[in-house]
Formats: sequence, C-alpha cells, structure tokens
Amino acid sequence: MILYLPLTKQAIESLNLSLASNFIFYTKMKIQGRMKVFDQNDLTKAAFEPVLLTPLQRAQKDGYVNIIGAEGKKKIEYITLEKHVENYEDPEEKVRANFFAELIYKYEYPANRIKVEVIVPDRLPVDRADIVVFSDDDCKRPYAIVECKKEGVTDAEFNQAIEQGVGNATWVKLRAEYVVIIAGSTRRVLDVSDKYGAFEREKNILADLPRAYGKPQEFRFYRETDNDIKPVSREDLIAAIKKCHHTLWGGGRLSPPAAFGELCKLIFVKISDEQKPRKKGEPYQFQIKTHEPSSKLAERINALYNEQKAKDPEVFTESIKVDDRVLRTVVSHLEAINLNKTDLDVKGVAFEQFMDGFFKGDFGQYFTPRPIIEFCVKMMKPKQDWDVLDPSCGSGGFLLNALDYMRNQAEDYYEKDTIDYFNYWHEFATKHLYGIEINDEIARVAKMNMIVHDDGHTNVISHDALESIDKMQDHNRGFEENRFDLILTNPPFGSTINLAEKPYLSTYELGNSVDTKGKKRPRKNQSSEILFIERIWQFLKPGIGMAAIVLPDGILTNSSMQYVRDFILEKFQLLAVVSLPQCAFAHFGAGVKASIIFVRKRRANEKSDGDEVIFMAAPNLIGYDATGRKTASQLDEIVAKYDEFKKDATTFFA
Repeated sequence: MILYLPLTKQAIESLNLSLASNFIFYTKMKIQGRMKVFDQNDLTKAAFEPVLLTPLQRAQKDGYVNIIGAEGKKKIEYITLEKHVENYEDPEEKVRANFFAELIYKYEYPANRIKVEVIVPDRLPVDRADIVVFSDDDCKRPYAIVECKKEGVTDAEFNQAIEQGVGNATWVKLRAEYVVIIAGSTRRVLDVSDKYGAFEREKNILADLPRAYGKPQEFRFYRETDNDIKPVSREDLIAAIKKCHHTLWGGGRLSPPAAFGELCKLIFVKISDEQKPRKKGEPYQFQIKTHEPSSKLAERINALYNEQKAKDPEVFTESIKVDDRVLRTVVSHLEAINLNKTDLDVKGVAFEQFMDGFFKGDFGQYFTPRPIIEFCVKMMKPKQDWDVLDPSCGSGGFLLNALDYMRNQAEDYYEKDTIDYFNYWHEFATKHLYGIEINDEIARVAKMNMIVHDDGHTNVISHDALESIDKMQDHNRGFEENRFDLILTNPPFGSTINLAEKPYLSTYELGNSVDTKGKKRPRKNQSSEILFIERIWQFLKPGIGMAAIVLPDGILTNSSMQYVRDFILEKFQLLAVVSLPQCAFAHFGAGVKASIIFVRKRRANEKSDGDEVIFMAAPNLIGYDATGRKTASQLDEIVAKYDEFKKDATTFFA
C-alpha cells in the first residue's frame, strides 16, 4: 500500500513521522515493461543486413558438428574422420566445441586432421587429450594438444590443466609442438618443442597458436582484423571480472578491497589502451606477447599505466602493486575483451552485480540498492545543466544513475550515437557530476565505475565530506557552498564524530547544543548522518537546491531528535517522505529501518507559512525482498503519484 498525508502547521511543529494515522490509502499497482517499436524502415534494413555466423554455427552448417536433443538434454556429435558424441550440456564441452570450430575456421586446420578425446598411448593411468591437431592426413604426427576447461576455473585448476597438457604433449608416444589450455576467454599457448626444457613455463609462452602450421605471431590481437578484440555478454564480463579478482586476491594475498583496487587500475589501463589511436592491423598493448617474460609484460603494462596516470592524476595516485606473474594471469583473463565496445548497460550491470556479490562483507555499507537509487533520481528528475553531488558517494551508484537518466533524456532530443546525443550526456558527466568518498579505495572504485560508464570520474574526490569545504577545494575547486542544484545521497549511519578527534564538529550548528539560557555548548560527539544533513544544506543553492536523503527512521520519530527535525523544517521545505520497508537494506547486512526525505533549501529569509503540504508514501513492495530476490515494485507508482501531487495537491485530500 501507498500512504499519503497532509501535514498541518501543528503537525510540522512537532514532526513525528510515525505513519500512524490520518492516511489516505492508495493500493493500485502497475508493472510496466519496455517495448521496442520497429517501423518499416527498421524491418527493411534488418532484412538486408548480413548474418554473421560464429565458427560453431559454421561448423554445424558445414556438417563438422551436429548438436541434437531437447533443451537440457543436448548432445554434440563431432564428425571428422570418425564420429564422437559428448554431452553438450557440460560447460567444459561447450568450451571444447567452440574451440574445435575455431581450429577449422580461424586457425585454418583441416577438419580431417583434428580428433577429440584422443587416448594417450601406453600412459597409466589412462589419460585422454581433449583435442589433438595432427600435421598429417593419417593423423600419426601430433602438432598441438588442447586441454579444455570450463569458464571460471581457479588459477590452481588452470595450472593443473597446463601440467596435464604439457605432460601429454611431451609424452614420447604423443609428441607435439604446441599445447593450448583454454578456459572460456582465458588461454595459454606453450611451445613444447625441443627448443625448451620440459619444465619451462614462461619463455615458451606464445601469444597464440600459429595459423595453418605457420610461424607464431608476435601478438594475438590486431585492430580491425579478424583477430580484433570483441565485445562480450554480461555473463562473460562478470565471469572475467570474477576471475581477475580471484587471481589478485589469491586466497588472501590481498584483501578483497585491495584486490579490487588493483583490478580497477588494470581495467583502467585496458580501457585506455583500447582508446589509443591505432592504424588498422596495429596490435594492442594490453595483451601477452610471444616469448615475452612476465617481467617484460609487467614493464609494458606499468608504462601504459604511468602514462595515463600522468594525464589524469586524480584517478589513481599509486603504482600497480601486483606480482609480475599474477599480472600476466590477469592480462590473460582480459586481453580478448573489448571493454569500450561492450554495451554500456552490460558493463554497468556486470560491474554492479560483481560488487554486490563479492563485497557485501567488506563494502556492503557503501552500497544503496539500485531500485532505491533509481527511485530517488526519478523523483528528483535532474536536468542537463544541474550540478549534482553525492557527498558520500561510495561506489558511485547515485551519480551513475543520474548519468543514465541523462543518457535516456538525450534520446528524447537526439538520435542515438550522434555527436549531439553524446555531447548532451557527456557534458553532464564531465562538468556537472560531483562525488566525495572518505575511503580512498572506495573512491577509486567509484572513479573506475564512472570510467566504465564512459566517464564522469573527474569530479570524484577522496575526502572527508564533513571537513572544511575550503580544504576540499585543494582537490577540486568545484566544491563550493551554495553551488549544487541537486544532492542525492545515503550518508553513513551510526558512525560517531568525536570532538576530540574531529575539532570541526564545533563548527556545525548541529554539533552544538543550546542550554535553557540560550548558550551554545559544543557537543562531545554527534552522529555522522545528522552532520550530513547540515553539510547538504550548506552545499545546496538557496531557494532552488533540492536533495534526496536516505535517513534512519530514528531521526524522524525519536523524541530526542526533535532538535534535528526543527533544523530540517527551518532550513528546508520538506517536499516528500517515503518510508521504506524493514527489508530495504537487509540484503546488504543492515537491519536499520530507513526513510527517504526529499527537501528544498529555503532562501535566506524564507520561513514556513505554516500550511505547507508534504507528500508521504509507505510502499510495501520495492522490487526486491530481504534476501535480494526480485519482487513487484510500487516505486514507479509513487513517482507517478508524486508528479500528480506537485501539479495539484488538493486532489489528494478531497
């Protein structure tokens, strides 16, 4: 149910938003989906666009493989010199099937020289090579041994596969020149010919398997060739990010936040390398080079990082702190992915889901659930020329959603992918989005999150948002009092600001108490969320600046918090209050009951006329439950009702 309440002068003076009585009930709920509308031109264009088949689809078309059976019970039949059937529902089998097809169409090896599930002669216990490429039509002389693993295996499992592949390839009765280990997007190619010792695992690394029995290429990926890097799906990107983080974390080598910080640096390098101007056929630098030791690869990656860091020193201030071999493994996870061309929504959701799933324990307090963020932005409806701030931005959720809102708004005015469309939202990102995050590691995550979303990181700083605003200007002169049109924030709950540790506490009106004689005395301590209310007021433009603030219900209901409510009503016009259900933050490890207040900063001499009406709502359904599972949502309905309320509040109280 959704609840609405007019507040009289008397109610305002003793504001206690307990949602106990005098409500109008609104129970209608609607769920809207998005529809894509095609006109005749779209259909005509689609009819003439070429259909590009994947290697596996081509293999099916040409009769080299046959995938049969109902969904969930599919089998794959490899058809070369002999037929071989396997379970296609096995994730590892799908990796093998795709690479089998690549060997034919990308690497140009004759299908009649490729076998699957090849028994290693006279080896005990019995072992089988997943794929063997032979150099002769009789399939007597092995050329390359391929070991396939499913996407997402651990580094230890991948290294075990390397040893298995090398062991098979160097076995006297199955002697091959090359070994390929493939686990989804991660690959390792080794030259195991007599040029290298049986235990060499570094100097003999190749960028890629040679094509058509030729010489190994220096690099694997070259711009605008059939070996260019490709955009990926959300699932593949999440898998790659997970692998990278697990490699960096290394079972405790780094803390999860530190590991993610290093991952951010390397993703930053990857994106920067992709954006560098390149002629057709030039190689990318963020990839493994043939016969390049891990130390040399690390030098090359660090040089790229330092080059970008010098251009944009606010993004990262520290060097890359990753072991050379670990760095090589991370590069192997990312090198095949085109991050710039991967769909923006895919990148954003993948990044968000990864952080949601992996950092609840360490970073949970820095996340506001996406439905709550989206709701706040829709309620406030930012405009393209507004300056927008989140003074406790965490990973950047509010800022990114404001950017997404502006991107959608740009579609109302300009054709997508035009320069006018780009400038509309990109100018907003670079000139009007501001964020403050006290934790340096989290600030880097926010900046990286903004970069992944195609910019807006420039005005995100690592700083204590409650410190002097003058000190913030040492980082960025854009942080000024009375500057911002809109603030969207979920300030940290429950942390205590102690006067002895933070002398700035006494500079806040809410950092002082007033005795019965009207004398001010500095408080010894104060809750951070209370000070944030005053800091938000300082940042907003007088008369027009608005804010959406997530606050614990205690501020709105406890009798001891009356002085805070008095401050709010004196300094702001209270536009709306939305009481969130108990489950709103449970999935993120916080059981506190919270509400969102929507306010406008009053002008210097502006007083309440005593008859201001406040929109109130209390949804039961917010799009997810206490476990994080999706549910229906009443939030869009509240936005629609609030829009009606702003036009004519009297209709709500007939």
